[in-house]
Amino acid sequence: MTTADELISLVRTYNPNTNQDLLRDAYAFGAEMHEGQFRHSGEPYFTHPVAVTCILAEQQMDDATLVTALLHDTIEDTKASYAEVEKRFGREIADLVDGVTKLTNLQLTSTQTKQAENFRKLFMATSRDLRVTLVKLADRLHNMRTIKSMRPEKQAQKARETMDIFAPLAGRMGMQWMREELEDLSFRVLNPEARSSIIRRFITLQREAGDVVQKITADMRVELEKASIQAEVTGRAKKPYSIWRKMQEKEKSFSRLSDIYGFRIIVATEADCYRVLGAIHQRWRAVPGRFKDYISQPKSNGYRSIHTTVSGRDGKQVEVQVRTREMHEVAETGVAAHWSYKNGELVENRFAVDPVHWIASLTERLDEDQDHDEFLEAVKLEMYTDQVFCFTPKGDVIKLPRGATPIDFAYAIHTRIGSACVGAKVDGIRVPLWTRLKNGQSVEVITAEGQTPQATWIEIAVTGRAKTAIRRSLREEDRGRFVRLGRELARVAFENVGKKATDKALRTAAKALAIADVEELLAQLGSAEITGREVVRAIYPELEARDGDEVDEKRAVVGLAADQVQRRGPCCQPVPGERILGITYRGQGVVVHAIDCEALADYEEQPERWVDLHWHEGTHAAVNTVTFDVTITNDSGVLGRICTLIGEQNANISDLRFIDRKPDYFRLLIDVDLRDAEHLHRVMTALEADSNVSSIVRHRDPALANVRRS
Repeated sequence: MTTADELISLVRTYNPNTNQDLLRDAYAFGAEMHEGQFRHSGEPYFTHPVAVTCILAEQQMDDATLVTALLHDTIEDTKASYAEVEKRFGREIADLVDGVTKLTNLQLTSTQTKQAENFRKLFMATSRDLRVTLVKLADRLHNMRTIKSMRPEKQAQKARETMDIFAPLAGRMGMQWMREELEDLSFRVLNPEARSSIIRRFITLQREAGDVVQKITADMRVELEKASIQAEVTGRAKKPYSIWRKMQEKEKSFSRLSDIYGFRIIVATEADCYRVLGAIHQRWRAVPGRFKDYISQPKSNGYRSIHTTVSGRDGKQVEVQVRTREMHEVAETGVAAHWSYKNGELVENRFAVDPVHWIASLTERLDEDQDHDEFLEAVKLEMYTDQVFCFTPKGDVIKLPRGATPIDFAYAIHTRIGSACVGAKVDGIRVPLWTRLKNGQSVEVITAEGQTPQATWIEIAVTGRAKTAIRRSLREEDRGRFVRLGRELARVAFENVGKKATDKALRTAAKALAIADVEELLAQLGSAEITGREVVRAIYPELEARDGDEVDEKRAVVGLAADQVQRRGPCCQPVPGERILGITYRGQGVVVHAIDCEALADYEEQPERWVDLHWHEGTHAAVNTVTFDVTITNDSGVLGRICTLIGEQNANISDLRFIDRKPDYFRLLIDVDLRDAEHLHRVMTALEADSNVSSIVRHRDPALANVRRS
């Protein structure tokens, strides 16, 4: 175990002005409190807090963080109290120790609902002082380094928890080295065979090709010397888990995986970074699509570096990172660089991110009113996604996760801009709101006064910030609309069993369903969180069988005004059971579209024409025509058998037309009258199973959207 003198010597290498008395006092207090306690390995328990402190000292952390590490288990596992720690070491350290204790007590591997709540607590603790999380990460790292002494089932639990939560958190904070080590230690527990296999392949590769890293490093040094660039060049094989992840993502074997080596070049100035890039690209061919400039577009945690992948010796692809020494320090310690000391003073690294601002950017989109699933979704979106960089028309850079859309871009600028968004231009061209943005694109958001977020945006948005803002807006601004729609749905559901949806009946249903009041019941009904059938069943379970009565074709859709008529969109041909919405036409009533109908893109700028609709619950008549695009072999009796198969599913063919005839196959469009989505699925499944049916797809034609019923 590292002694107090050895620990102080380690700290003095970067902070000669460290408070030695404070460290000695904390060391002695921790040793006294943990006296007689032992780890699973049989070692004295205090070896663990000391090891955690050494990990943080290697990151050049301040005295308060180091003392917290020495004492981080005292309040939880010993007779020491918060008051005692505060009296002896001050309020700051007592609060930090208490924060680590609360994080330790979180049960992060229970059900998803509990996990979401624990994520919320974790971020709340983090938002008060990031050093709490730094100590917890170091604590987890040492526990993973010594995990072999635990029971196998406990090892698996801790490893999964580390892989899912702590490793991504370390990466998000910019501590990539810690993320990689946590992942690899977890990988060793969760899939030892795969890890051993990768290591064996490395050994074989090295035996066959020699030390590839050393050879490529030497080649790079020669090229940099030719260009008169002073640089430090290092290389290494990537971690086993990193390689395993690439194998899974790219569905390639180890032998077909190319970029398994990584190289880092550290130079004096930012200008040298680009000179190095030029020298490397002159000597080796760059791999298209694998260049990232995080110097001009830094990550939110302060990370700056140039990444490129080139075809190196023997055609092997290698990844190269180029950065300055200052950038490297932030890349190694991430957000923790804010507390790093050198020569007894805080390092003034211009690239280090203020933790307060970093935490604010992370937590501002985590709404306390979100339910657990929404919160967990938002957290994982923020923690696990890569980034793209897009520009506003003024040239400002907006960072977004990969796969983001113009809606995410609008909300990243400001919630008000996002909520008023009606369209977008990408590089000057008008695009649908569901377009996936790419690096370097210029995005102009088009807004309109009076616009409000649409429910369909939830499916389009990618970022936690946008999804949270949309849900909040829908809850606040659309509550009245949901209540009105819910009342209509309740009326129809109750009438369907011969009852009336009186206020008393609705109050009784709300009570039976454990919902606060009638308004909340109607709001949940209108937003499809509960169904009319559930409300009726809560009061009249014995009458539910009457739901089997066939729904009147004229009352198939709920949500229309009393004087509105509706017709199904010929472009998408929606059927009961599918999500729908309506578009109003002057003098034509409402056209019902499937939620994923391509024709809806034409109405993005006219939100006032959109109507929330639902299918009436119950059994619908088989009057909903759907067109199938079917390709069959040109054999005798095949067409007759196809028609018979459709008839066996109690479906009627209302039209049939050939669109292509070849010597060996026919292609035809068949109009079939169906009840609902389940009926649709049964017919398609029956046809797909026939050996003479080459293909069957649902035929949809957006061009028919504007066809009027005669």
